[in-house]
Amino acid sequence: MNNDNNGGIAMVSRRDAILGAGVVGASMAAAPALGQSVAAPPVAPEHAKFAAEIAAAQDRLDAFMKAFNARDIAAYEATFNFPHVRFASSKVTIINPGFHKPEMFTSGALTDWDHSAWQRRNVIHAGADKVHIDTRFSRFRKDGTVIGGFDSIYIVTRLDGRWGIQGRSSFAP
Repeated sequence: MNNDNNGGIAMVSRRDAILGAGVVGASMAAAPALGQSVAAPPVAPEHAKFAAEIAAAQDRLDAFMKAFNARDIAAYEATFNFPHVRFASSKVTIINPGFHKPEMFTSGALTDWDHSAWQRRNVIHAGADKVHIDTRFSRFRKDGTVIGGFDSIYIVTRLDGRWGIQGRSSFAP
């Protein structure tokens, strides 16, 4: 709740209003349990022409998260198209096969990490060979507490008939 006084009117977030009223909307009822990924949303009418391409791109995001959480580096890298470009932590990293190592799961920003989950994954643009997806993911500790949530844009491309994540711009460390 925002306690700012705007002409005598208290500002209340939609979430606080729903919770305060004891009402759970249909969209909230369908939300996954904390720590579990949201499903890919339905294809928007303006992107219907590329529904198959969007499904393939969203499938890559599912595979990416599954492999990352399993700490399976081979499966994780199999979700990429290379070279893969990552914009994060005030730097640009060009990633090629073999870049990822097992210690990435136990050091740095992932020291207390147990798993991650998609919170949002909405298509921004879609075409025959490329889909841009606006995402938000959260990182969780083993006890289920949230380490942080991070907005990102994923670029999923089709190269030589194969879909893979080729770029990410993220606010994650």
